[in-house]
Amino acid sequence: MLTMRLRRVGKKGQPSYRIVVIDSRSARDGAFVQQLGHYDPLRDPPAVTLDDEKAKSWLAKGVQPSDAVRRILTWRGILQKAE
Repeated sequence: MLTMRLRRVGKKGQPSYRIVVIDSRSARDGAFVQQLGHYDPLRDPPAVTLDDEKAKSWLAKGVQPSDAVRRILTWRGILQKAE
């Protein structure tokens, strides 16, 4: 099963993340299927670069986002807030 989750990159103490589509059984920093964007939590406000069309197409194919990616997709307006 494929998931959409964060892949950590960057130096120790300065995390930066890539938003990727990856096999759910793979390691956090393992091989991925496709990179969709970047997330930098150290900026104020946190910087998000995301290819919205690719994200929507992967969601339409049944890819499940992780909790962190679900929050990012909600910020971007791709997913609706669960109430």
